[in-house]
Amino acid sequence: MAKLENRSALESYRNGLLAEQESRKKKLISLCAGSGCGAYGTAKVYDALVQELAKHGLQKEVTVKLSGCHGFCEKGPILVIHPQGIFYPQIKEDHIPDIVEKTIKNGELVQSLVYKDPATKEKITHEKDISFYKLQQRVIFGNNGAIDPTSIEDYIAVGGYQALEKALFDMTPEEIIDQVKKSGLRGRGGGGFPTGIKWETCHKHNGDKYVICNADEGDPGAYMDRSLLEGNPHLVLEGMIIGAVAIESNEGYVYVRHEYPLAVKNLSIALRRAEELGFLGKNILGSGFDLNIHISRGGGAFVCGESTALMASLEGMPGRPRAKYIHTVEKGFRNNPSNLNNVETWANVPVIIDKGADWYAAIGTERSKGTKIFSLVGKVTNTGLVEVPMGTTLRTIIYDIGGGIPNKKKFKAVQTGGPSGGCIPEQFLNLGVDFDELTKVGSIMGSGGMIVMDQDTCMVDVARYFLDFLKEESCGQCNPCREGITAMLDILTDICQGNGKEGDIELLEDLGMMIQKFSLCGLGTSAPNPVLTTILYFRDEYEAHIKDKKCPSGVCKPLFHYEIDEEACTGCTLCAKRCPEEAITGEKKKPHHLNLEKCIKCGICYDACKFDAVRIQ
Repeated sequence: MAKLENRSALESYRNGLLAEQESRKKKLISLCAGSGCGAYGTAKVYDALVQELAKHGLQKEVTVKLSGCHGFCEKGPILVIHPQGIFYPQIKEDHIPDIVEKTIKNGELVQSLVYKDPATKEKITHEKDISFYKLQQRVIFGNNGAIDPTSIEDYIAVGGYQALEKALFDMTPEEIIDQVKKSGLRGRGGGGFPTGIKWETCHKHNGDKYVICNADEGDPGAYMDRSLLEGNPHLVLEGMIIGAVAIESNEGYVYVRHEYPLAVKNLSIALRRAEELGFLGKNILGSGFDLNIHISRGGGAFVCGESTALMASLEGMPGRPRAKYIHTVEKGFRNNPSNLNNVETWANVPVIIDKGADWYAAIGTERSKGTKIFSLVGKVTNTGLVEVPMGTTLRTIIYDIGGGIPNKKKFKAVQTGGPSGGCIPEQFLNLGVDFDELTKVGSIMGSGGMIVMDQDTCMVDVARYFLDFLKEESCGQCNPCREGITAMLDILTDICQGNGKEGDIELLEDLGMMIQKFSLCGLGTSAPNPVLTTILYFRDEYEAHIKDKKCPSGVCKPLFHYEIDEEACTGCTLCAKRCPEEAITGEKKKPHHLNLEKCIKCGICYDACKFDAVRIQ
């Protein structure tokens, strides 16, 4: 395909793609090839599918498309047959012959492969009817399962680069910025700063301006940005190009962590194809506007998610933050005005320009507009990526979309905002999730990580775990963060090992407030959140560890042991059979006994017992 020289050429090309699709009227099989599904064996499924279709002479009637992440990650590899939307989860290569023979050739369902709702046990045929999907509003993530991320033609056919065309030919930079401001879009990287105001400020300053995409997603359990880059890289690029037009920049960078090889691969292909067709480079679509975008790979330092540390790394220096007496929109990368947004923020921009600020602002809450993608992980039935309007309650996300807590256990807390986020207890399940409401209860939005915890979670150990992560990821540049986090971690470790003492809780609170107040960057100022919120909402667990020398959840090994209740024990022998240390003895149908000296507290007996006879003491 030749380079598109003007907007009419783009429109003609898009119309031609749509006409070609309409003339084919093929069946389409969308097979998830994101990192999650790929780990479960997408490549083998794809090869088996192509071979089986060829075997039946169906290769000209059926298109197989390797798409990005569909969101329902624990059910991968996911296969969806269009136009019906038939949803087959957890597909293996030996399922393919039945799918081709029954569903593709004869229009019948393979009943053994149909999705079964874990709560109702009802079989659900179509993707749109599954509770995980039907309660979402997939404004940004919706096309991930519909297009081949390596195909610019697919992106153009679903309306891609339509917003860029509008921005280039129908709007001034000021009008673009005004639309972003009116939309109410706030940065999705964690800070929640109004995007339009950032753009407006950067536009006012003189110099060689830069647009930068922060794809250094480092929160444990978070992979929203990764999946967007893997599954729809052109959406992110289009947002960056529009942003460059708005602030009048001619150079951009995507800073992506090295651990995201598929994202880097698909983004590299997208950059090359965008340049070949005239969406990047000189004289974009004949508009006279020039822009080049480059990829820079980061080494995976969590602190490089902070804007000034990222720009330092981008310049080839150690990724260390600096004080923001002068903001990066004035002097950032190479000491020039720099507009940094994260992947999801850039992905919102084409939608706003295409559909309008008013349409976008109608979604969400008064001060938090649009949708937000969350990675829902942990002790929840349906794990994956969830896109919902701002203001959706935690209860809706965790129970209605996430399916609740597995194994009939009780919800205990949810941590939002990554390792620097707060732990929110059950009493706030009806809280609407947006930037301001999360802050009110001591947590943060962050980039969108959401880790669910059940009754078996020790909140003291959770706080210790996240502080240990943050200690390792701190750049060590400022004393409050470097020394303060280490001191807090030492106290938490002592508490978990049974060496806690009176006054430790108060000392943790004092240290946490000091670190929040005096640290140089966002890593330090937010690092105490897991500790302070667990003390606030689960103080009784801290007191049990310190005063009673007990871990109520049976997680901190020095503070508990297992016992077998002889009255409850039926002598089923399950615990004895599964004990790796042979610490349990007893005859069949008679009470068993646990030798504490041999017990390694692995918990296998506790999980195996169906009669609640193994107790934590």
